[in-house]
Amino acid sequence: MTPTATEPPPGKHRRTPATPHHRLAEGLTGETGADQAAARAAGMLPTELLQPGEIIVLLLKPSAWFILLAPLRTLTTIVVFALALNTANTYLTLSLGRQNILLAALTLILLRLFWQFLEWLSRVYVLTDRRIISVAGVLRVRVFETPLQKIQHTNLLFSLRERFFALGTIAFATAGSAFSESFWLMLSNPLQVHQKIVQILHRYR
Repeated sequence: MTPTATEPPPGKHRRTPATPHHRLAEGLTGETGADQAAARAAGMLPTELLQPGEIIVLLLKPSAWFILLAPLRTLTTIVVFALALNTANTYLTLSLGRQNILLAALTLILLRLFWQFLEWLSRVYVLTDRRIISVAGVLRVRVFETPLQKIQHTNLLFSLRERFFALGTIAFATAGSAFSESFWLMLSNPLQVHQKIVQILHRYR
């Protein structure tokens, strides 16, 4: 007898569909399969933060430019201080040595960038069918979450450095608050992401 669509061929085992603790909404995350989406979510977000059956609609991280742009003031300060110290060493004969100054400055820059890389790894921005969740922090993890019903409005912000790299920040304000309480920093394609968020808020609220 020819196997039907619901019966596996002889000698083959039927594959049981995966039933993950959470799943991602199809067509909104850019993933092609539910298994890949669930694996990606599990790798980026602690599963205990999600409720059973909660649908992840957006799962984002800051752009990789965040590693360089976020500590830009600190990096600039290190470079300026090193140049000033080198100038003082030349004219005041401080006997520090140009190579020592350069090595110290380079070490500080690399340490600062490494810390910012860890900060980038720790940041996850999640929009589900129920809540907005933001996770950040290397040594001390900070978690912000609020139901979609409490989102009063969203703002799309562009700093000068973000504009140069086509990045943007999305701010969320909840009802009863005069200020934004959560920020999704330095996102790629911020206009498209913000438009999606607005659509999702209208849809699930």
